[in-house]
Amino acid sequence: MAKTTFTRSSSSLLPWLGLALIILIADQFTKVLILGYYNLGDSTYVTSFFNVVRVHNTGAAFSFLATASGWQRWFFTAIGIAAALFILWMLRSHPGQKLFSFALACILGGALGNVIDRTMHGYVVDFLQFHWAGWYFPSFNIADSAITIGAVCLILDELLRVRKTS
Repeated sequence: MAKTTFTRSSSSLLPWLGLALIILIADQFTKVLILGYYNLGDSTYVTSFFNVVRVHNTGAAFSFLATASGWQRWFFTAIGIAAALFILWMLRSHPGQKLFSFALACILGGALGNVIDRTMHGYVVDFLQFHWAGWYFPSFNIADSAITIGAVCLILDELLRVRKTS
């Protein structure tokens, strides 16, 4: 019986790990392209509100702690690894909850994409830049987008769960 339970839970985990892997590959592929074709600070105008740029972020979201002395590289790497391990545990515990698992898989793929950047380069490669009327939103990447989508889906999942129980 234990073997059947393990097989069932690991097979229902595979689609979520596959999604996380697709996000990770897309993130790393786009970053390889940016690193190969752009120098730091290069920018390509795409539309009146969007540019492709090459930016190095040594901090966290919105460049939080980017100007610290370097300890933040390993701090954010450790947080990313701890988050990935926790997410794997949560996915294994709740593989049948589709929206919840989708959200966790998005966050997992994004977190690992940024952890790879931090360990390989010492910074996260950002390249998507949106702007309007002289205001520039901080540059970000595919991993950041996946983490954001995952966070929104976690909130939505909780709202739907609470609504269902009331």
